[in-house]
Amino acid sequence: MASHAERPSRAAIVATAGETIAGGSKSFAAASRLFDRPTRERAWLLYAWARACDDLADGQDLGHGMTAVADAPERLARIAAGTEAALAGEWVGDPAFDALRLVAAEARLPHALVRDVVAGFALDAEDWRPRSEDNLYRYCYHVAGAIGCLMAVVMGVDPADEDTLDRACDLGIAFQLSNIARDLCEDAAAERCYLPIEWLVEMDVPPGEHMKPPFRHRITVLARRLVDTAERYEASAREGTPALPFRAAWAVLAAADIYGGIGRAVVARGEHAWDHRVTTSKGQKLAAIGRALVAAQARATRYPRTARDPDLWTRPRHG
Repeated sequence: MASHAERPSRAAIVATAGETIAGGSKSFAAASRLFDRPTRERAWLLYAWARACDDLADGQDLGHGMTAVADAPERLARIAAGTEAALAGEWVGDPAFDALRLVAAEARLPHALVRDVVAGFALDAEDWRPRSEDNLYRYCYHVAGAIGCLMAVVMGVDPADEDTLDRACDLGIAFQLSNIARDLCEDAAAERCYLPIEWLVEMDVPPGEHMKPPFRHRITVLARRLVDTAERYEASAREGTPALPFRAAWAVLAAADIYGGIGRAVVARGEHAWDHRVTTSKGQKLAAIGRALVAAQARATRYPRTARDPDLWTRPRHG
């Protein structure tokens, strides 16, 4: 534990978190600029913790260069220990975990949701594979949907507002489904696959060989399924934006548009979707931000709250 003299200031931790999001996700960095300053800083702090844990679990750097790791249990233990120390209000001496300590206290984050995210890292550490579609959504919840819930709390949503948290979770799941579609080749190189085994069997694709040329056409069918499903979750998430302050809704709708564009680009490229990593240009991000501004201004009428689609997977509830 760092001594008082060695402890960095909040401003220094926030600055480091800002550098992390700028290097780890240009899409999230662009959307985060739309928040008011307190929300933006807390969003950066939460992102910095999640990014560092994900990098540690996957042997990567700012979300790039995933590699198989030989010491997964030890890495998971470090994530769990650092997270618990941060939730207990202790100085950890690591910028990412100290970022969590700050945002958890300032935003009063529900600890159970934070631990749900750690459970997602545990799945990767165990070399987990989804067998069914339900398994896939449960994984997406742990690695992204729970983050969506935490972000909603950072934006000022009452943790007791289960319906709005469900919509935030839906957006996280939508993001993760698009991520999976985009990163199929990169994941395969690290000996990972997040396509349900039942889907691969349905398409007569041998697990572990799904990205080989003979199966590319069949995999494009599954990638489209992921993206189509992501769009259903995204549509549900948009109905949660009237519960958010204007600038928060603007940021959320911009992020949804940008990430939705990634999924649509994967589908449009067909079998060539994995020749080069799909990204969005600065111009595309600016256009999405502009569309989101108009949508946020009219969110109460454009996205009237209706009953959530009962066919969508529903996150677990906590006590």
